[in-house]
Amino acid sequence: QVQLVESGGGLVQAGGSLRLSCAASGRAFSTYAMGWFRQAPGKEREFVGSISWETDYADAVKGRATISRDNAKDTVYLQMSSLKPDDTAVYYCAARRRNGSRNYSQYDYWGQGTQVTVSS
Repeated sequence: QVQLVESGGGLVQAGGSLRLSCAASGRAFSTYAMGWFRQAPGKEREFVGSISWETDYADAVKGRATISRDNAKDTVYLQMSSLKPDDTAVYYCAARRRNGSRNYSQYDYWGQGTQVTVSS
């Protein structure tokens, strides 16, 4: 079992930056691929990026997002810059064994989400 807790969300102006954290508890964090997803009101949950032995990013955030992990702290981070109002959403981290995936249904564990609001 893995428990995930996101933090770092908030209100930011367009063009600003934000770093989200996802702290994991449980065993063998380093063996899990971690994904970041987001969901805006009335929209489907969408892939933002993932990290395993490689990183993968959605086109919508490529060049603006960086995912990193600190296995010693059992934490994964999502750094986003040049934020746009379209980035407004609840951001979730998720974990699955083995490699990362763009498909949210393939993740086994989820955090509760953290709200990011980008004002214009």
